Amino acid sequence: MSINKQRVLFLCTGNSARSQMAEVLLKHRAGDRFEVYSAGTQPEAVDPRAIDALHRFGIDTANMTQLVSNPISDFKAQQFDYVITLCDRATDECRSYEGAGKQLAWDFPDPKSRQGYHPFLTTLNELNNRLSMFLLVEAITPEAITPETITSESATSNEGITSLEPSVFYKCLTDDIRLKTLMLTHYHGELCVCELMQALAEDSQPKVSRNLAVLKKANIISDRKHGQWVFYRINPDLPMWAKCVIAQTTENNIPLISEDLQRLALMQCRPNKASFCK
Repeated sequence: MSINKQRVLFLCTGNSARSQMAEVLLKHRAGDRFEVYSAGTQPEAVDPRAIDALHRFGIDTANMTQLVSNPISDFKAQQFDYVITLCDRATDECRSYEGAGKQLAWDFPDPKSRQGYHPFLTTLNELNNRLSMFLLVEAITPEAITPETITSESATSNEGITSLEPSVFYKCLTDDIRLKTLMLTHYHGELCVCELMQALAEDSQPKVSRNLAVLKKANIISDRKHGQWVFYRINPDLPMWAKCVIAQTTENNIPLISEDLQRLALMQCRPNKASFCK
C-alpha cells in the first residue's frame, strides 16, 4: 500500500555540509516515509569532508559525488510539512518560512570551523541523534513512545564558549518546569511563554515566567522580543558540555515530554514568529 510521503526541507547557510548530511541521513533512515531536500541561503560547493563522514558512518556514498548545493529560491512557493534550520544564521534569515506546515530551529556547530578530532563525523553523529528524536516524535504515535523505543548515540565535544558553574546548571534542572522548558525549547528551537503554558498545561503565567527568569539569570536560555511576544531559546553561547547534557536528556527521555509536545501541536493561534526569509 502506497503512502503519501511528508516533505522535509533542511536549511543552512552554505548547504555544503550540515544540511547535506541531514538530507542524506533522513533519506537513508526513512526515505520510505519522507521526501527530503536541502538548500542554503548562500549556497557553496559541497564539502568533500561531509561526503567522507557519511562514508565513514556506513552510508553508501557511490552516488554522492552528484550532490549539489541548492539556493533557497529553488524552493520558493513550495509547500513542506517540515522546514528545519540547522544554524542560527539560517534561522534568523528564515525564521518563519512561507509554506512550512511546521518549522523547527536546530543549531549545530559548523564542522568547517569546529575544533577537536573528526569534526565532520562529530557533527554527523549529533545530526543522527537529533533525527532519532525527530522520527520518534513526528513519525510515531504518542502511545508508541516508550523508553524501550528510544535509541541514541552519544555525542561528545570538548568545545566551550562561556563559563558556567556546573552546580548552577544542574540546580536549574531540578525543577520539572525548568527541565521540560529546556527539553521543549531544545526540540522546537524557540518558544514563547504562552506556548510553554499550553505545552506544560500550566494556568499560571507568573509561575512559568519565574522559572524562565531563573534559567535566564543563569544564562542557560536567552530571549528576543518581537512585538508583544518574547521568545526563548537555549542560549547559543552555552558551553558545549551543557548543550550536550540538554540534548542527551531530551533525546533519551522523549516519553517525559510526549504529552507536552502533543498539547503544543494542538495549540490554536500560536504567535507569528515573523518571517525574515528573503
